[in-house]
Amino acid sequence: MSELKPGQPYPLGATITGEGVNFAVFSENADRINLELFKSVYDSDPYEVIELKEKTANVWHVLVPGLKSGSLYGYRAFGAYAPEKGLRFNKNKLLIDPYAKSIGGKINWSDGIFGYRMGNPSEDLSFSDVEDAGNIPKCAVVDDAFEWGDVERPNTPWSETVIYETHMKGLTFLKEDLPGELRGTYLGLSSDKMIDYFHDLGITAVEIMPVQHRIDNKMLVDSGLNNYWGYNTIGFFAPDIRFSSQNTPVGQVSEFKQMVKKLHDNSIEVIMDVVYNHTAEGNHLGPTISFRGLDNSVYYRLNEENPRYYNDFTGTGNSLNVRHPQVLQLIMDSLRYWVTEMHVDGFRFDLASTLARQFYAVDRLSAFFDVIHQDPVISKVKLIAEPWDVGPG
Repeated sequence: MSELKPGQPYPLGATITGEGVNFAVFSENADRINLELFKSVYDSDPYEVIELKEKTANVWHVLVPGLKSGSLYGYRAFGAYAPEKGLRFNKNKLLIDPYAKSIGGKINWSDGIFGYRMGNPSEDLSFSDVEDAGNIPKCAVVDDAFEWGDVERPNTPWSETVIYETHMKGLTFLKEDLPGELRGTYLGLSSDKMIDYFHDLGITAVEIMPVQHRIDNKMLVDSGLNNYWGYNTIGFFAPDIRFSSQNTPVGQVSEFKQMVKKLHDNSIEVIMDVVYNHTAEGNHLGPTISFRGLDNSVYYRLNEENPRYYNDFTGTGNSLNVRHPQVLQLIMDSLRYWVTEMHVDGFRFDLASTLARQFYAVDRLSAFFDVIHQDPVISKVKLIAEPWDVGPG
């Protein structure tokens, strides 16, 4: 591999440049961050380990020459493991990039993906030295280039908008008049038969239930079930690979764009149901997959009296810490990405009240709503808020 270069702290994530791929990841409290490169999605051993030696304003970065779209990677964060202080770094856990635009598969549940020793009487106060890379799907570098042609957004006025809410898989999975490989996929939803169906209904927008990459809870997987509805996000920039007709780490990105382009070409807008109030890592006994391992005390709302535990306004075990500037930036960067790169037309915010809890109570003047209304991109698309959460708990 060619000589590494310092790279840039922005944009965050993996970005293709004229020289290679720039990697940038935020961690305020880590002592060290490693970038690991892999040949396949479930490899246990990386072919290259790169220590990120450059750090600018808590963003660790490097430029790796020679890499291209489809290159697979993950991070490893080094630091203190002290749950009682809100710190949960574990160098044995491979971590998904919070800014990954593609995640190559599903989590393979095992005791190894937890930061503590499963079955230990001390629970999460114990420390796991089990290596888990083979059970964590790798992130994939994505080339944003796509030919949108002269297809424009419908820009349907609110007064003329008729929304059809649906599930990406459920809408077409049993449609026998579609080719088998398209059923339950992005391309199935935008097929000619579905376009005709939408036009017959007279709808102007499709609101798709969560399609950002999710994790199926262990309890459900152990019972032969899954988080079908999708409200268990781990990748806020990555369209879920489960809805792709291709079996490649980056195919779902181009398929999502093809779906949007086809719907727009037929005057149908795309609204996404998004879940920024929590992540799939659960409570203090959940796995260490991404945010928890990169900087637990930054990304999550921790209990002020005992930061071992999480403030849970969502009923899922955790709540994202929208009070922190980096977390607010993560959400806004994600929203802008789906509008500017994926061309969606709006968002429905799940449990939006949680995002408005800047301190403790719901605040309609919170930083989140301030930023949304002032943003030159997001303020111009359709926005729908679910006006409740479960409250303190």
